[in-house]
Amino acid sequence: MEFTATTIAQLINGTVDGNPQATVSTFAKIEEGHPGAISFLANPKYTHYIYQTHSSVVLVSNDFVAEHPISATLIRVANPYEAVSELMTIAQRMMAQAPSGIEQPCYVSPTATLGKDVYVGAFAYIGDGAVLEEGAKIYPHCYVGRGVKIGAGSILYSGVKVYDGCKIGNRCILHSGAVIGADGFGFAPTADGSYNKIPQMGIVEIEDDVEIGANTTIDRATMGATHIGHGTKLDNLIQIAHNVQLGHDNVFAAQTGVAGSTKIGSNCVFAGQVGFAGHITVGDRVTIGAQSGVPNNVPDGVTLMGYPAIKSSDFLRQTACMRRLRSLFDDVDQLKKEIKH
Repeated sequence: MEFTATTIAQLINGTVDGNPQATVSTFAKIEEGHPGAISFLANPKYTHYIYQTHSSVVLVSNDFVAEHPISATLIRVANPYEAVSELMTIAQRMMAQAPSGIEQPCYVSPTATLGKDVYVGAFAYIGDGAVLEEGAKIYPHCYVGRGVKIGAGSILYSGVKVYDGCKIGNRCILHSGAVIGADGFGFAPTADGSYNKIPQMGIVEIEDDVEIGANTTIDRATMGATHIGHGTKLDNLIQIAHNVQLGHDNVFAAQTGVAGSTKIGSNCVFAGQVGFAGHITVGDRVTIGAQSGVPNNVPDGVTLMGYPAIKSSDFLRQTACMRRLRSLFDDVDQLKKEIKH
């Protein structure tokens, strides 16, 4: 399926700079561009590729100024990264053939409720009293427990497990291996040194437009609900413990872990392998660098790095000082020698 530069510009509210009839039928990275492909330039480090690329069309920002001739047709937009994401979403919807119907063999409880255009793949299990709302897609080998609610248009890819009573909102995407509602890690020590399991009686509630990566786990609450706010995006291999409360529109990179009963605000960005202690509160609009450890409460709007996590500016200064330690030790040794003599 081909589109002209003019059509694409209309879809993303852009302006054509070049041949308005240039056609594309696929996407390519700017450094791997070829005729018939559309690329984008968002990171200044890749600017030099725009003068070399063979892509037919390139998305650039409105303020981009070419320093050399460019063979590609440009489409100028406010934000090239957002624009290419929007285009890819449109293309995916046009190309996708959404499955529907009930494949066999699978098990669907007679007390389950299935809305219009629901898909249940082979070897899936839909438990008693479960509700799959209109357009929900349950791929093969999924488990949907008793009383689970899956919202309209949500997708559970192969191998997702949703334990009893949990609630998934509308238009959510759960990737393969995600486990929603496993028991929280709750054990009470006894006098003889052993541990008694504390029953985990709560659920997981996930609001609309949440995406959960492969092999990410979200534990059910001991009481009440572990809560994930709308628009939040969780990468692969993330652990969200029992009774955690996440606000809306957060982004978590892979291998981040949040211990029990921690409350995190909204519009936060956490890089990979960040660890949060339990029973702390993290504010809104917080950014935390990779491999940071967060042991205490965090106010709104700060950027932290390191372990224990501190303000990024302080962390960078500490790192600079650490690089000078060897020479400082040498200087001290030299001063000791001079003092002795």
